Amino acid sequence: MRDIYYKQLTYNDLTIEGYSRAAVQTFWRIPEYHLGFDLGAQPWEFMGTANWFLSHTHLDHMAMLPSYLARRRMMKMEPPTIYMPEKCVDAVAKLLRAWTILDGGRLPCELCGLKAGESFDFSRELVVEALGTTHRVPSLGYVVYHRRKKLLPELATLSGHEIKALKDSGREITYEIKIPKIAYLGDSNPKGLDDNPIFYEAEVLIMEMSFVENRHQSSKIHRYGHIHLDDVVERRERFQNKLIIASHFTARSVAAKIRECTEKKLPGLLDGRLRLWL
Repeated sequence: MRDIYYKQLTYNDLTIEGYSRAAVQTFWRIPEYHLGFDLGAQPWEFMGTANWFLSHTHLDHMAMLPSYLARRRMMKMEPPTIYMPEKCVDAVAKLLRAWTILDGGRLPCELCGLKAGESFDFSRELVVEALGTTHRVPSLGYVVYHRRKKLLPELATLSGHEIKALKDSGREITYEIKIPKIAYLGDSNPKGLDDNPIFYEAEVLIMEMSFVENRHQSSKIHRYGHIHLDDVVERRERFQNKLIIASHFTARSVAAKIRECTEKKLPGLLDGRLRLWL
């Protein structure tokens, strides 16, 4: 039996696991990539994942950070790496020092601050880029790219022997392409999407759609850094993603109402590409 509820979806060669409800908890994991997004909760099965990307520091997105660190320490696992907006690092470090005093045990980890637009080689095959989003506190979204080498087009007609000879001579025979596989918006109003077109292009987009009902006013929602269903409807032609996971729904709307409103305004749920994570 799971200690914390979450859902799981297989998409091609990837597994997407997690759960998100506004003001309750948000956490996601892509086990094949050995990384996760946000730590609003931490199922025991996720403890082996050692790389986490925090979108921002609201409690429903990071409340389980101290417990996760303590568990790994007790299990004698290597300290994990926690990525987050650069402006948050000092405050999070102070928080962990306070928890160390209260708990009486160390909370070892590496805190890595990232700036909007910064990218780095996460592994041999993966590149992660941090994107600026728009919320009430400093926030980032993330895109994970799969990096591949392809043969230069002008060499396509050569034989394998000829290509090997060129490579042995020191000539570059390939070029690199980066495929945006997973994009994670975190909490943001629509500006976070519009300022970063890659969110619309990634194969899989995990996004918030906190509000869906007409009684929720978009102007107020945007001011607090969130997205309404109407924002998605307005931009429906821009979403080129093969899979869009909508989540982080307000606890003030029940699941049946969320589904009813979404299916009414988006019949067919964007040709079946939109999944409501309820």
